[in-house]
Amino acid sequence: MAHPLLRWSAPLLAALLAALLVACGTVESLKPGMPRAEVLSRWGQPTRVVPLAQGERLQYSFQPQGQEVVMVDIDAAGRVLQARQVLNENDFARIPLDGSWTQADIDREFGPPGYVGQVGRWDGPVWTYRWRGGMVDQMFYVYFDPAGRVRRTEIGMDPRQFRNMR
Repeated sequence: MAHPLLRWSAPLLAALLAALLVACGTVESLKPGMPRAEVLSRWGQPTRVVPLAQGERLQYSFQPQGQEVVMVDIDAAGRVLQARQVLNENDFARIPLDGSWTQADIDREFGPPGYVGQVGRWDGPVWTYRWRGGMVDQMFYVYFDPAGRVRRTEIGMDPRQFRNMR
């Protein structure tokens, strides 16, 4: 069993790192045409690098405790094409529910989930992302069928915001 200090220090460290990154730069500071090396000097190493047809995507995920995932698309010449925070209703609305998207598509477009779980009456994994919708802390759920295809999505309230209401 982990020491009690370790149980709360890992989430605290993740939150502090996210705050530090936000203090060092915002998505708006990543301009089209900026060299990849400058992105790395401002934002540090990405959570992961995903190959794209004409370049690569630098994923900066603050999951599971944070509420942002920043995607920086880099062209073949090593320059920023676009940078955006993808945990928002407009990006969630791009997800088709006809089974044409897989776990790989969700991973490429939203990064690794904060949590992977199961729910009753659903025969497949559910990926969960924390995000900030307006002034409310929320959760975004992606439901996959047993073959790993997206069949349903859902937005719910983040239960963390209710802890202090007892």
